[in-house]
Amino acid sequence: MTNTPNTTKVITGIVRLSFVNLLEPAETLAGDMKYSTQIWIPKEDAVTLGKIENAIEAAKESGKNKWNGKIPANLNLPLRDGDEEFDDEGKPKVPGHYFMNCSCKTKPGIIDRFKQPVDDPERVYSGVYARVSINAFGYNAAGNRGISFGLNNVQIIKDGEYLGGRASAEVDFDEFELDEEDDDLM
Repeated sequence: MTNTPNTTKVITGIVRLSFVNLLEPAETLAGDMKYSTQIWIPKEDAVTLGKIENAIEAAKESGKNKWNGKIPANLNLPLRDGDEEFDDEGKPKVPGHYFMNCSCKTKPGIIDRFKQPVDDPERVYSGVYARVSINAFGYNAAGNRGISFGLNNVQIIKDGEYLGGRASAEVDFDEFELDEEDDDLM
């Protein structure tokens, strides 16, 4: 699928998922229950970034009816530079990537790279690599005006290191041989 400037739908290249709430919804700051994830787009993925920029422009045009017929000058945009935003320790939040949040009220479809359904929490986690189907839209809520992306579907492509400090059991433990002292403890 190719994106033209008048479509708000994007199917990304391979991105990394963080803050994953795809199998069960999580409560938002507004008190809504939503499925969501943050997607990390590598800066060298010009194709995906171009599609996202085109979708943002299309959403600006289609959103004019929410903003009194014109695009506001101070519009909040979803795509953020991971090298220009910093964590509490002063380090870039997502080095080498752009990132943005996507959410939806209904559970997204999740498949693997062979188009088989996925609902296993061991395969849908923060750190996994995926492709994502999203739609840009304009919003005007509580005095905030901007563009956001709704989450449609996710295709899990490959495993990645867990984000947020969690490690797999295989990483945490070596093979363990029982000896006589261990037998006495049981």
